[in-house]
Amino acid sequence: MKRITYLVSRGVIALLAAHLIGTAHASSHQDAPLIIRDPSANTTDVYAFVQNENGIKSLVTALGVYPHEEPGVGPNKYNFDDNVLYQIQVATGSDVAAGKTTLSYEFQFNTTFRNQNTILQSYLDVINDIGDAGQNLVQTYTVTKVDHRQHDHRTLLGTGTVPPNNQGVATAFYNQGDNGSNPAKDGVATEAELDRYTTQAIKNLGGGYFAFAGQRDDGFYADILAIFDLLQLRSPGKDSQGGFNIHLMALVIPLSELGGDQQIVGVYATTSRRQLRILRDNGDPRTLGPWVQVARQGNPLFNEGLVAIADKDRYSRTSPEVDNALFRRYAVTPELAHLINVIIFNGTLPDVETGRTDIAGIFIPDLIKVDLSTDPCRLAGNGTQQGANPDDPGFSRLSIFGGDTLISQIQPGFGNGVIPGGWPNGRRFGDDVVDIAVTALISNLRVIPPIIRGPAGDNLDFNDMAYNKVFPYESTPQNGRNHSHP
Repeated sequence: MKRITYLVSRGVIALLAAHLIGTAHASSHQDAPLIIRDPSANTTDVYAFVQNENGIKSLVTALGVYPHEEPGVGPNKYNFDDNVLYQIQVATGSDVAAGKTTLSYEFQFNTTFRNQNTILQSYLDVINDIGDAGQNLVQTYTVTKVDHRQHDHRTLLGTGTVPPNNQGVATAFYNQGDNGSNPAKDGVATEAELDRYTTQAIKNLGGGYFAFAGQRDDGFYADILAIFDLLQLRSPGKDSQGGFNIHLMALVIPLSELGGDQQIVGVYATTSRRQLRILRDNGDPRTLGPWVQVARQGNPLFNEGLVAIADKDRYSRTSPEVDNALFRRYAVTPELAHLINVIIFNGTLPDVETGRTDIAGIFIPDLIKVDLSTDPCRLAGNGTQQGANPDDPGFSRLSIFGGDTLISQIQPGFGNGVIPGGWPNGRRFGDDVVDIAVTALISNLRVIPPIIRGPAGDNLDFNDMAYNKVFPYESTPQNGRNHSHP
């Protein structure tokens, strides 16, 4: 009998297999047509910034997936997908300019149930500690480093356990007063103040590595509805992600693992699905096939706000190595700048529409570039300088446009080593990436001194939840029993 090989992939990829040649899959909250059908592989945001972790200078990285999780749904809950390979990609040295991955950090998950003869998928009782008898669905994960300089040499860094989602009464310790009827706890300034589940879920992998994987509040804030409703902005703006959760993977990487701090590194993330190879030859019909990339995320807003529909799905099946050839034109001639100029400024800013080598310098290749030579960045807390968890002194959600800068030891920056304190030098939780991007688009950063117009943006200046100022930094997940949407 003639041997016939078919390629089909698990989950949503079976639906999308016909597109693997002509189109691809996309990233971010609602970035592109195909990936919104596959939420557990759909990336939301990538973060990368310098901090001292346990006295060791480190690169903090994080990847969010599964956008717009409604807190407290049931009986089935949002979770990481065992059939998705989640990767945080890091480029060092000459690989940064080439958009080439030097090191990959892989998160892979495994899901088990204590009892499958029940409708109670996640919670059998109040959960006092992660993984205890009250937690029916238990996810564990591995973190593996892949060194592409050494023939993809793989090193298992360690394992961890995912804490439960925040349902309410079943997960009381996420919430104010350890009471499941109350809203989720605010962000905190010290490790000792973290909620019980988060503290238990932070895993020391050894060698300066720390990992976390679990549900968190969606820390991206923007009035996306108004922006994509013909740029008819509201004042004040409303957070389109307010009241929703995501799933987050966070990893602390000691700079010694990256070759020290006298360099700029690039960070992005991908998700991939495993294909099944079906063989028909009177034998075993199934073997595992290759991983197929279904999403990519680097700098915020690039695919969402700059890449045209024709290329959105193509963007996420490719790597940053091809960005200069395939996608540079979207940064050099940004349609969003043209739309803002026409709709908001009545065409009075023609200099913002073409020749934007400054914007291309941020997005091409689409890696979040992080200068490791600086002091640790300033962190956001509750969005003000008041209260128990204030922003660090000098923190600005607008990064350099708000006077928040750092000093580089390896590049001249804007003079005397002055570079942005946040995005586009790395990205922190709390960076108002929409306002930063819009301000950059309507300004002229190609001349000396640069012409700064703004700050401008979507009239929304803060997240609906306070951030933590300690690992894993992202806010506590919203309580399913007590939360609200704007």
